[in-house]
Amino acid sequence: MNRRVYLAAVGSATLTGLAGCTALGDIGEQVFETTEYDIGMSRNEYLPDEYETTVGETVVWKNTSEADHTITAVERSLPEGASYFSTGDYPDQETAVEAWHNHRGGRLGTRETFEHTFEVPGTYRYICEPHVKGGMVGTVIVTE
Repeated sequence: MNRRVYLAAVGSATLTGLAGCTALGDIGEQVFETTEYDIGMSRNEYLPDEYETTVGETVVWKNTSEADHTITAVERSLPEGASYFSTGDYPDQETAVEAWHNHRGGRLGTRETFEHTFEVPGTYRYICEPHVKGGMVGTVIVTE
């Protein structure tokens, strides 16, 4: 077996086995806790692509890939009375999309997080603007 193929397979299996683990680390006297998140990201998908929560809860997304992403709410899908959300805190979808295309506005870099508190029940669709054509879409379902 090719050594590189073997090492890649072993490395992938190890990472898969550790996926979702939260750990405490100790560097000298400094103790840190890894950032917890609800939704991660691969190169072209949200993980999971559908997430359920309740009213008043905060959802945390974390860019767990090496690519830049956005979280851009699909404005027409928002429940009545719900506030708009996007990385970059843009007031609406048109502005968020335009900002990405003009200067990569709303960029969520590797290991960065974004959070939003959902105050209205309903189904919320969102996209990653640079990867939407590849199918990077997600849904948050908020219940009472």
